[in-house]
Amino acid sequence: MVAGKSGITDSWPECQKIVSGVPGARFKGFAKKDEAEKWLDAGADYKVKHIDLEPGIYFDAGTGAGNGVEIRVCDEKEKDYLKELLGKEVTNNFGELMACKKAIEFALENKVKKIFGDSKLVIDYWSKGFIKKENIAEDTVRLSEETKKLRYKFEKSGGAITLISGDDNPADLGFHK
Repeated sequence: MVAGKSGITDSWPECQKIVSGVPGARFKGFAKKDEAEKWLDAGADYKVKHIDLEPGIYFDAGTGAGNGVEIRVCDEKEKDYLKELLGKEVTNNFGELMACKKAIEFALENKVKKIFGDSKLVIDYWSKGFIKKENIAEDTVRLSEETKKLRYKFEKSGGAITLISGDDNPADLGFHK
């Protein structure tokens, strides 16, 4: 939604051309056109209620609203455990990794066994310490190593981290779609 105008596109590049540089522009990805229409009809509100989600901890990062990367950790009912603005100096992938680390810390402290996120890069690689150190900032590499240690402890205690669609992630900030 841009300045009172709304619509649906078929691709991110097409959407990006419309919303880039427009303050307050709101956009979100959906698996089905009718879901996008319902979102627009409801005023393009980022507060999406999810039902029938598995209990656990959900994490995400977003890079919108002109303020830089923000991270969120919540439960399946969208109860926030953490919402933090990291700023413009970090990448969205760094934010995803930081949110994953915070989710693991929360899960360990509260004996929660299931964590969900929508970043394949973070879940399958970076949180396991698999990160190409060339062209990656030192703080990201360091965060990857810290997260790897926590993840090992979490999984050794019976925990699991699962990849889900961003469309199904109640922690989704909506800005990166």
